[in-house]
Amino acid sequence: MTELVWDGKYDEKGRKVAPPRIALPFQTVETVNESAADRDRMQDLFASGRPTDWRNRLIWGDKKYVLPSLLEEFAGKVNLIYIDPPFATGGDFSFTASVPDDPDEEDEGNGVTFVKQPSVIEQKAYRDTWGKGLDSYLKWFHDTMHFLRDLLASDGSAYVHLDYHVAHYAKATIDEVFGSESFRNELIWKRTSARSDVVGWGNIHDTIFFFTKSSEFTWNKVYQRHDEAYLEAKYSNRDERGFYRTGDLTAAGLRNGHSGKPWRGIDPSQIGGHWKVNREAVASLVAVAEAGAMTSQQKLDLLDANGFIYWPSKGRDGGKGIPSFKRYLTEGVALQDLLLDLPPVNSQAQERVGYATQKPEALLDRIIRASSNEGDLVLDCFAGSGTTAAVGEKLNRRWITCDLGRFAIHTTRKRLLGIPGVKPFVVQNLGKYERQAWQTAEFGASAEAGAQKYREFVLEL
Repeated sequence: MTELVWDGKYDEKGRKVAPPRIALPFQTVETVNESAADRDRMQDLFASGRPTDWRNRLIWGDKKYVLPSLLEEFAGKVNLIYIDPPFATGGDFSFTASVPDDPDEEDEGNGVTFVKQPSVIEQKAYRDTWGKGLDSYLKWFHDTMHFLRDLLASDGSAYVHLDYHVAHYAKATIDEVFGSESFRNELIWKRTSARSDVVGWGNIHDTIFFFTKSSEFTWNKVYQRHDEAYLEAKYSNRDERGFYRTGDLTAAGLRNGHSGKPWRGIDPSQIGGHWKVNREAVASLVAVAEAGAMTSQQKLDLLDANGFIYWPSKGRDGGKGIPSFKRYLTEGVALQDLLLDLPPVNSQAQERVGYATQKPEALLDRIIRASSNEGDLVLDCFAGSGTTAAVGEKLNRRWITCDLGRFAIHTTRKRLLGIPGVKPFVVQNLGKYERQAWQTAEFGASAEAGAQKYREFVLEL
């Protein structure tokens, strides 16, 4: 297979450079929304050496350290991964917050605007990702994929949400880490309406790559809503069972078996085929074993007796009308790879939290429902506005999410507390251990010793 190579992928001896696996202990900063009774019960369980209840986890830290630190407990246990990593758009970790004037004051101005600058560690992470352009981004992305592969369960699924800047490079990298046979779908999400102020082709979609750990993976039937124009055009008929459209009861090709024999005086060979009996409709009426012993004509009798066959006005009593099958309106259309019915979060949306890259809950709802079950563990190592955690909470999934940005952690925490009945969750970080690991990576193995000597020098003064 053709390989994508970037600066830093191999060392001076031609050996592939493995991502650093620094496992650090998590420190729980806060347990959120836990009652006093629950806290006492958890302490009793811990003191007696029994397993404590699961707590969802919101982790503040660089995923370069968070993901390998999760491996000891969660390797091969994550059922679903969704990530929405940076797209090479040049953004950093700064954010702007506006505080309005006090309405009780006589002299009202425009309020005060604060700009939070990125911390030193955030700046370091930004340089690691974008410092050498595409080369550093690919190394950063490649390392992330390695950790996610190890965390994913054997029947787990993963979704990577990107745009046109790096999607084609990311796909090649995912294929290298997971194997090209693990790729399932490229989903196209229409993230905005068409624009008239562009020169050239308007960029209105994002790409989401769907891949799995193996050929055995969780998949649930989830439906998207029918297009209104389609419903009006196709489902104009209605009976006591609901709206329906009519479809052929025959299929092309001649058969010698019972599916090719006449029924109700109608010879299917005279209309170019044989009888085509809808299996799902039959299965809804009789057991599978019973259906297997029935001829096509008996199945057609069964369907007709239960109102599944439409007859033109003269057909039932020996006229020339050809019967057809009633296809009833289902709850929606089976999932397709074009996601055109999920609008972005607009300025008036109730779920809007003021985060620039916020994704709609409907998008995550569809992904989580399709590729996980209740109680499964969902991971998102780019928390952002907290959409994955919020939807996972509402759908009764366990979740772990992390982000390096303080604003993202604050936004996610606040958003989760706005969910009625939100289960207790913990806010964690890697504390001084992460700072030490970063310091060593930035300044060398002797950095901590040097810093300690400097502290002793200051204290002596």
